[in-house]
Amino acid sequence: MTALTVHETFIPSDMPGVSLFVREKHLEGMTRFSPGRTVLFVHGATYPAETAFDLELGGFSWMDFIARSGFDVFLVDVRGYGRSTRPPAMDAPAEANPPFASTADARADVAAAVRHIQARRGVARVCLIGWSWGCATMGSFAAAYPDLVERLVLFAPGWVRDGSSAADPGGSLGAWRGVTRAAAKERWLNGVPAAKRDRLVPPGWFDIWADATFATDPAGAAMDPPVLRAPNGVVADSRAYWSAGKALYDPADITAPTMIAVGEWDRDTPPALGLTLFSLLSNAREKRFALMGEATHTALMERGRMSLFDQVQVFLEGGVEAGSPAG
Repeated sequence: MTALTVHETFIPSDMPGVSLFVREKHLEGMTRFSPGRTVLFVHGATYPAETAFDLELGGFSWMDFIARSGFDVFLVDVRGYGRSTRPPAMDAPAEANPPFASTADARADVAAAVRHIQARRGVARVCLIGWSWGCATMGSFAAAYPDLVERLVLFAPGWVRDGSSAADPGGSLGAWRGVTRAAAKERWLNGVPAAKRDRLVPPGWFDIWADATFATDPAGAAMDPPVLRAPNGVVADSRAYWSAGKALYDPADITAPTMIAVGEWDRDTPPALGLTLFSLLSNAREKRFALMGEATHTALMERGRMSLFDQVQVFLEGGVEAGSPAG
């Protein structure tokens, strides 16, 4: 199998004392880089980027898949997630501090990652891929900084909705919330017909993902019961905007070619929300909508994940100039 070069680093955020984890993968020996072949992933409201986009399942990750197609691929963990710094508020009882890591904070962290990529690779623009809450982060970034975005992929995006977010625990909000392994699995399978549940995820994949994900938070894992701690800034945003009938950004400000991908069985961000967002992309130079059958909010780690990978890859390849070098 084609060898990949991996580079990991920590970059400063705009929050004193908080560093952001960034991972990069590309073909071994790759020396030439371009905006159309440079990709940055950002995660959703609860789980880190590393175990979503670069977890080896069935022999490879989504990050591997894109990198082996000749792309330079990065991921970043927002402050408080994964291997990025957890601010002191996460080590105190949740109720002792207000929510943090809002969408504005996440957007600032993406901006820091983009500046890092620009300096490292000499590219003016990057392709962005967001999952779930990451779609609000990447979508609002693309709206605010159109000159920095080559292409935009929004996988399982939310939008203005009736009712609360699936990530909202209810009640008053502290700095963070704890998610148990059982709750994570139930949320994953929500909306899947009972007769289809056993075949949705290949045997062992959920446990591989859960083991890796919960291991990123040793302090949460030591609690009784063990939990993964996630910042509540996203939930506060959801209450103030999406569940209150207000959009956090204007999709008409996005000019980059944009793809929206959603799963048929997604109950976190149902396909109707993605279609509404799609209709509002009035100034995108190109737009595509992909509906994946028998897939959920977590389609990237399910049996049918190649439907997502292949369709996104076709979209990304559409932005690569003919004859553009892979390395």
